[in-house]
Amino acid sequence: MKTIIEPFRIKSVEPIRMTTRAERQDLLQAANYNLFALKSDDVLIDLLTDSGTGAMSAAQWSAVMQGDESYAGSPSFYRFEAAVKNLMPFNHVIPTHQGRAAEAILFSMFGGAGRNIPNNTHFDTTRGNIEASGAQGHDLVIAEGKDPASEHPFKGNMDLDRLDAYLEEHGDSVPCVMLTITNNAGGGQPVSLANIRATAALARKYGKPFFIDGCRFAENAWFIKTREDGQQDRSIPEIVRDCFAEADGMTMSAKKDAFGNIGGWLALNDDSLAETARNHLIRTEGFPTYGGLSGRDLEALAQGLSEIVDEDYLRYRIRTNAYIIERLDALGIPVVKPAGGHAVFIDARRWLSHIPPLEYPGHALAVALYEIAGIRSCEIGTVMFGRHPDGSEHPAAMDLVRLAMPRRTYTQSHADYIVEAFEELAKARESLTGYRIVKEPQLMRHFTCHFEPIEG
Repeated sequence: MKTIIEPFRIKSVEPIRMTTRAERQDLLQAANYNLFALKSDDVLIDLLTDSGTGAMSAAQWSAVMQGDESYAGSPSFYRFEAAVKNLMPFNHVIPTHQGRAAEAILFSMFGGAGRNIPNNTHFDTTRGNIEASGAQGHDLVIAEGKDPASEHPFKGNMDLDRLDAYLEEHGDSVPCVMLTITNNAGGGQPVSLANIRATAALARKYGKPFFIDGCRFAENAWFIKTREDGQQDRSIPEIVRDCFAEADGMTMSAKKDAFGNIGGWLALNDDSLAETARNHLIRTEGFPTYGGLSGRDLEALAQGLSEIVDEDYLRYRIRTNAYIIERLDALGIPVVKPAGGHAVFIDARRWLSHIPPLEYPGHALAVALYEIAGIRSCEIGTVMFGRHPDGSEHPAAMDLVRLAMPRRTYTQSHADYIVEAFEELAKARESLTGYRIVKEPQLMRHFTCHFEPIEG
C-alpha cells in the first residue's frame, strides 16, 4: 500500500483545549513572546520538542510495574544496562536523569578554560555545558549541512578535511572529538556510517577520544540502511552496533530514541574515566545503579530500546516528516531537505527574507504559527546560537523553525492541520515583523529570555 499507517493502536487519550486566536495573542504577551513560557494546556499541537514527549507503549507501562526501587543494586538497573549494551557495546553504562546531565559529567572531565571541542554541530545543551566549563565548542559540519535546499543524503556528516586541519592546528587544546547523530541543529540530518568511521579514524590519528551524542541513533541507523550503499540488507541493530563500536563513549538523552519520558546515560570504555564519572554521578545525580532515575524509569527505557529499532515504526516515523515536508514544499514554503528524522525544519531566513537575522526571523515565524494555529515550535537559529561567550552577537549559520514530532503522539489529521496552518500563515507572511530581546541570561538564553515585537 502507498499509505504508511501508524503501526500502533491507541488505547488511551487526553483532551486538547481548543483556544481562540484572541486568547493566544493575550497568552503570548503574558509569556513575553517566549514560547517556552507558555503553559502546555494552552497549546493545541506541541512540537516544541520530541524530547520526553512521546507516548509509551503498553509493554513499557507493563514494565513499569517491575520497577525495583532499591537504592543500590536494583535488578531494574541490570535490565537497563543489558538493553543498552545489546545495542552499544561499551564497558561502562552510567545512568543519568537526562542527556544534559551526562554532558555535564563528560565536560567536567574534558572541559576547561582554553580547551576546544569539535563536533559536526553542537546542540544547545551540549554547547552550554562546554561553555560553562570554560571551553569552546566548534562546528565542522560539511558545507551541504548549512544549505537547507541541498539534497545531500547525509548532510550531518563531519567535514573530514576541516577536522583534520583543525586537529593539526589546535590539537594540543582539543581533549576529545564529538559527533551528533542525527545532527539536530542542522535539520535532523543523518551521518553516514562511513563518515562515523572516518571521523573516528581521524580522532585516533591525533590520539583523541571519540564520543557520539547518540540521542537519535535509531533514526540515524534507518537513514544509513535506506541511503548508504551496501547497508540495505542489514538490520537496524547491526548498524547501530557498528556505529558505536567506533566510539570511546557516548552521551544519550533517553527521552528521544529510547521512548522515555525521562532518562539518559553516559557510556565509556575507559575504566579510569568511568570511575571519575561515577564519583561525579554520586555527588550530583545518585548512586551508579540508579543515577537520578527510579527503577520504573529504568524498566521503561529497557523496553523502549527494544521497540525503537523496529523497522515498521522507523518507516512510519520518517515518512510522517517527509509527508509534511512534501506538502509544504508544494506550497512554496522553503524547508530543509531531505526530510530529517525527528522534525520538520522551515527555512525562516529565506521565507521571511524581509526580517534581518538579528531581528530573529525564526522566532517571528514560531510566534506567528502559535498565534494563528496554536502550534508550538522551536527556533533553531540566531536566538539560540547568535550570542557568543565574549558577549557579541552574530547571525547563526541558519535561521530555522523546528517542528519536532513527539513519538507515537499525533496522527495523520494533526499532520494535515499543520500543513493547513502554514497555508494560512502564508497569507500573512509579508506583514510579519521581527523581535528584539529585552532580557536574557548569560547562557542558553532561548529558554528564558524576554522578547518584544518590533513595530512596523
